[in-house]
Amino acid sequence: MIAQDPFAGFKAIQKEAWSLFTPMEVFTTPAAAKLVGFAGVAAGQRLLDVGCGTGVAAITAARRGAKVRGLDLSPVLLERAREHAQLMNLDVAFTEGDAEGLPYGDNEFDVVLSQFGHMFAPRPDVAVGEMLRVLKPGGTIAFSTWPPHLYVGRMFALVGRHLPPPEGVASPVLWGDPKIIAERLAGKVRDLSFEVDIMTPSALSPQHFRRTMEATIGPLIKLVAQYKDEPDKLRDFRSEFEALIAEYFDGSRNVMRQQFLMTRARKA
Repeated sequence: MIAQDPFAGFKAIQKEAWSLFTPMEVFTTPAAAKLVGFAGVAAGQRLLDVGCGTGVAAITAARRGAKVRGLDLSPVLLERAREHAQLMNLDVAFTEGDAEGLPYGDNEFDVVLSQFGHMFAPRPDVAVGEMLRVLKPGGTIAFSTWPPHLYVGRMFALVGRHLPPPEGVASPVLWGDPKIIAERLAGKVRDLSFEVDIMTPSALSPQHFRRTMEATIGPLIKLVAQYKDEPDKLRDFRSEFEALIAEYFDGSRNVMRQQFLMTRARKA
């Protein structure tokens, strides 16, 4: 008998909340190219993109000649990913599924990627175990995450104070700490390396960027909905959120400074 997933309800909420992420692909597309390059993706490799969203990393890898598969919880985002593949006549199979239960065989892929995706799985040990299970020995695992001490990490921490996750759900920003990454991958990989890069989404003001985030980022969408009948709490949250955004907003260029961490290793 298959054990019931204790986080099935949490994942159903995630699936719904992240369905509005599509507009953010304009910002994540350049970062996807950086991750694919950092991973050293080459023609002919079998590659899996976990938490693929609208497919920007998967499509970038497929353009390099990799044989790509993508998986995500959200059918809405997957439909967008399929549209991208069809535009270029690329053969990429996108599947609705869960990072904690990948529907692929052992040692099936040469490369497993995740751009800001697997970090939202509630159990890091389960997610990384699955990613490594489907990866060939000597194959490359590479992912992009958000350092906890920088803008996005601090944003999720702020949201978590207003909207605590269910018991047992790990904070996604812990995947942005190299020490924790090394602990989670200890004994399972070799040649572990890191690189920091930056994403610069456009914005006219902290208020303008806050509005964009509230319309596209799953946990923020849920939080705003939670406070729809509590205007004082919503106002206080927004004031704190805009103050955080202001620390990273570059008004001289109309951009945000969002640094991210890339991790790469080979399966032992």
